[in-house]
Amino acid sequence: MSRVDNTAVKSRSLFGDVVTDIVGCFVFSVGVQCFSAPNNIAPGGVSGIAILINYMFGLPISFLSLALNIPLLVMAWFFLGHVFTLRTLKTVIILTATLWICEQFLPVFRGEMILAALCSGVLEGIGLGLVFARGSTTGGTDVASRLIQIKLPNVSVGRLMLMVDGLVLLSSAIVYGHIENPLYGLIAIFTSTRIIDSILYGLDTGKVMMVVTKAHADISRAINEELGRGCTILPAKGSYTGEDRSVLFCAVRKTQFHAIKQLIYRIDAGAFVVALEANEVIGEGFKPPKEQK
Repeated sequence: MSRVDNTAVKSRSLFGDVVTDIVGCFVFSVGVQCFSAPNNIAPGGVSGIAILINYMFGLPISFLSLALNIPLLVMAWFFLGHVFTLRTLKTVIILTATLWICEQFLPVFRGEMILAALCSGVLEGIGLGLVFARGSTTGGTDVASRLIQIKLPNVSVGRLMLMVDGLVLLSSAIVYGHIENPLYGLIAIFTSTRIIDSILYGLDTGKVMMVVTKAHADISRAINEELGRGCTILPAKGSYTGEDRSVLFCAVRKTQFHAIKQLIYRIDAGAFVVALEANEVIGEGFKPPKEQK
């Protein structure tokens, strides 16, 4: 690829990142400004902290979001790399602008709390999912967790983010003076997490089944004929008995899991089955593989 072509590809990629960030941040901001904040729901992260401070002191959430992210971005510049920091800074600036726009011009919803929690979770999940899908982040908890992991490398980023969100939820109970508020915040977090997973990993989730059986030929044939699924037969040897065995490897949709389990034990009541969650399955019968440029 020539230098001109390479520059054009990078320009299109940057344009796509910016457009996606604008759309994602705007949707996220609607969830925060129109549903979470007006109903005293602090759904974790920097946005949750900003909502709590806004409730106590009346400072604008857009300004607070930027102010809370600045020290994290300064540390990220030194410890997480310049590329990651600049990409995050771009998204943080866009998020600050969209939060301000929603704060100034959009109406707010004050009504049934469960509806507010669900709507904020859905909108914030869609917004974050779009941003994450382009490899960016809105800063806040994600950056803080990565920085903490430098000192605590054995603790996963996901667990650290969960701890931070938990502290924000606990703080919301103290600030608002009601146990119901963190519970609604928990609903919002759960909803947004499910939405993010759907965007990042797709709806083609499934189960991966590994079946140790002597009747591998009969079971694989039945799976092919009755369920229309293929299997891969892997040679194996039992470590205790030393006997040669075959392991069936099969990916199925979650709706087929119960049927395939019944099929296996109908043929071999002594089969040893291990079922694993598959966040995404790509290939024939599931999501078609996309051409990689």
